[in-house]
Formats: sequence, structure tokens, C-alpha cells
Amino acid sequence: MVRIYDWGAREAERTVTVADLRAARATGKCYAQVTAETADEAAAAELAGIEMLVTRARNVETVRKGSKRLFVTAALGFADAVTPDEILRTAFRALTDGADAVITARGLETVSMLAAEDIPVMGHLGLVPRKSTWVGKLRAFGKTAAEALDLWGRFRRLEEAGAFAVEAEVIPARVMAEIHRRTGLVTVSLGSGPSADVLFLFTSDICGEEGRRPRHARAYGDLATLQKRIRDERVKALRAFRADVSAEAFPGPKEISAIDDREFDAFVSTMETGSR
Repeated sequence: MVRIYDWGAREAERTVTVADLRAARATGKCYAQVTAETADEAAAAELAGIEMLVTRARNVETVRKGSKRLFVTAALGFADAVTPDEILRTAFRALTDGADAVITARGLETVSMLAAEDIPVMGHLGLVPRKSTWVGKLRAFGKTAAEALDLWGRFRRLEEAGAFAVEAEVIPARVMAEIHRRTGLVTVSLGSGPSADVLFLFTSDICGEEGRRPRHARAYGDLATLQKRIRDERVKALRAFRADVSAEAFPGPKEISAIDDREFDAFVSTMETGSR
């Protein structure tokens, strides 16, 4: 744990810093990153020994309530901030809320603009799901020599633009290993094999919250079954309540408050006297 000042000028402790991530290759350290949108998810990640989180920019403050120590990267949504001023404002707001870095899948001009303000910027290469129409479907990117070379060019341009890191999503493992060996970017692998500085999976996939998982994900839990049981139990309870209302079985003696007979008689007598 190291001591820093965050972007909000607050003294803080962090499990990892940008400097640590840049030194990871030399030290042989591999970090783990997951997603979090709530304080509970962030707290669980910290208790589990995870070092890094990704969350949407608007949720940074909430996530920080769950973990004061993990390295948090704020995702800048395409529609949340569009103009350069909006992008900068959103990035700085996320940082002052407690983020340590931002991630964007926007163009190199946006990366350069953020980097020029000394903001730690992570890019996104390989399969970028929201841009998948360009490659025809959700698939690995870099499976041909031509695609792999194009990808390598994108890594170099991203680094030249000022990014410190890149989320590398669904790139063939051998291609990723060669790029990882040559790039100066901190590499974050999401479905791109083990040759990276950081290994990343979505919390929902790790915990088995969805019935369908991406091929690159592995479930370590079965929250989907628990959540179904909760949904079923909720419906069961609500249905029983509705049935009791129809049968005039609710409320019963245990759910109502009583009044002493003498007090009640005095109340009724006074009301009747006053109504005459």
C-alpha cells in the first residue's frame, strides 16, 4: 500500500499506482482488474485482493464509498461527453471524485487532449464491441497477418498519442504476446491471453450472474441461480400477500395495535356526545 494525494487533493492510500503499473514488466508483477458499479461490488473486490477496478465515470463517487484503496479507472461513455470541453469536464470530475485514470475508446485526438493535461489515459484496442460493425460481428481481432499488423500500428499510434495503457480485448494470445513484448503501453488483457501487465474480467462473468458468458470469461460463482431464487421468493411472497388481502386474512391480530376497552369506550362516548 502506498500513500498519494488523489486528484481531489486528498491524502489517500492505493494498492497500485501508474508508476507501479509501468514497472510491472520489470518486476514480473501481474495485476487483476474487475468491474464495479456499486459500493458493495467495490468492497467485495478489495476484500478479495483485487487491485484494480473499472467503473463508469458517473459511478466513481459511489464506488469509492466501497473501496478507498483500489486503483479506479473511469470509463468515459460516448454519449456522456461529446465535445472536447465536455470530455475534459467529465474526466476531471471523475478524477476529483476519486478515479486514478480514465479509459476511452474515442479517437487519438481525444487521447492526446486528455494526456496533455497529465491525465492517465487508457485506450481500447482489439475487439471494441460498440464499434464491431466495422468488422461485421463480435469476434477476435488480429487473426490474420494483415489484421495483426494493423493492430500493431494502432498500438504504436495510441502510445504516440500519449496513452499510458490499453485495454486489449479479444486479440489472439500469440499476437498479444508479441505486441506486449514490444509496446511501452501498460497492457490490460480482456480475453487476449496471459501476456499482459493486468488481467481483466467483468465481475458479472466471474460471479456467474449471466446465463450466457463470453468465450474468454470463466465463472467462479453462481449468482444467477441465487438471483433466480430471490426473484422466485419475491413473487411467492407478494402472491401470498395478495391472496391474504383477498381473503381478508391480512392484517391479523399480530399486525394491528390495540387500545384498552375503557379508553376506547371513552373515545366513542366523547365522539357521540360531540356529534349531537
